[in-house]
Amino acid sequence: MTFSPIAAAARSQYLLDLLSQVPDPRKRRGRRHSLAGLLAVGIAAVIAGSRSFAAIGQWAADAGPEVLAELGAARGAAEESTYRRAFALVSPDALDRVLGAWLHTRAVRAGGRLVIAIDGKAVRGAKDKAGKAPHLVAALAHGIGAVLGQVAVNAKSNEIPAVRDLLKTFADLAAAVITIDAMHTQTDTAQAILARHADYVMTVKANMPTLYRQLKKLPWKAVPAVSSVSTGHGRRARRTIKAALAPAWIGFDGAAQVAQLRRTVVKKGKKTVEVVYLITSDRDADPAALAAWVRGHWEIENRLHWVRDVTYQEDNSLVRTGNAPRVMASLRSLAISLLRLDGHMNIAAANRHHARDPQRTLKLLQAA
Repeated sequence: MTFSPIAAAARSQYLLDLLSQVPDPRKRRGRRHSLAGLLAVGIAAVIAGSRSFAAIGQWAADAGPEVLAELGAARGAAEESTYRRAFALVSPDALDRVLGAWLHTRAVRAGGRLVIAIDGKAVRGAKDKAGKAPHLVAALAHGIGAVLGQVAVNAKSNEIPAVRDLLKTFADLAAAVITIDAMHTQTDTAQAILARHADYVMTVKANMPTLYRQLKKLPWKAVPAVSSVSTGHGRRARRTIKAALAPAWIGFDGAAQVAQLRRTVVKKGKKTVEVVYLITSDRDADPAALAAWVRGHWEIENRLHWVRDVTYQEDNSLVRTGNAPRVMASLRSLAISLLRLDGHMNIAAANRHHARDPQRTLKLLQAA
C-alpha cells in the first residue's frame, strides 16, 4: 500500500500522531526507542532552542519522564548518540512530506488567500569533504510564517528543477499564489505552477535581457501608478507600481498581467533606485496586491533563512553525518513554523520562553 502523507494529515488532527508515519530505517534488533518518540523529543528540544545533538540529549535528560512519555518516549531519555544515529538514517524526504502536509492544512485554516514564497538556502555548516553543502528549497506561507514544504537540490543540479520537484509535493494548490525570484522566471516553472491550479508572480530583471528590454519599452508613462511608503531601520522606501494587461507578444505561459515596480530607498542621505518588472498569471490582482506579494516574498529570507542562520546558528552547525543535516534543518523550520503559528514574532525569545519550562513545549506540541 502506498503511503500518502497528505491523506494521513487529513485523517489525523495532531502533529505528534503523524510522526509515526515516518518510516523507521533502523534494524529491529537492538532498537529501544521509537523513531516517532525520538523525532518528537528532537522537535521539542529545538523549540526550546537546542542547536546540536548534545543539546537535544541534555533537554531530554532534563525534561522528566512524564513529559517524555507524553511525547512518545515511554522508555525515557535517549543518549545523544541515539539521536545522532537515527537522524543520520531517517529519510528527510519522507519527513519533509509529512511535516509539509500537516503544515499545509494549518496554513489553509488560517484563512485568506494562500500566498507562498519559494526560495533556496545552503546549509553551509554541513559541507562534505569536497566542500559541497546541502542546498534546500523551501516554501513559506506569506504572513503566517509556516514552512509548507522543503526539498533538497540534487548535488549535480541547481534550484530551478528543485522548485518544480517541490511544487509536485503539494496535493492541492488551487487558488494559491506562488512568488518566486528572478532566477526562476522560466516557462517550465510557470507551467508547473499552473498545472497545480495556482497563480504565479515572477520577477524579470536584467538576467533576462531580451524580456527585460521588451517590458521596459512598454508605454509605462500612460499607466496609472500606485505608491506606498515604509520607514524603519533608518531608511525610507517608496514603492511605485504600475500594472497592465500582458501584451500578446510576451509568449510566457499563463501571463495575464505585467507590472513595473520602482523601489526608491533613502538611507543615511543616500538614494538608490531599482526598477524591476513582474509577470503574473493572476488577471484580477490589483497593483497594490501585486506590490504586497512581491514585498511579502522576502519574508522567506527574514523570517526563515535569517532565523535559521542567526538564532539557530545553522551555518556553524557541526552536524554533518548522513541525512542528519537535512533532518535538523527540517526540525528548525518546523520549530519556527510552530512558534509563528502560536503567535511568536521573536523566535529567540520564544526559544527562551519554552526552555524555562518543558511543560510549555509539551502543551504547544499537544495542541499542534
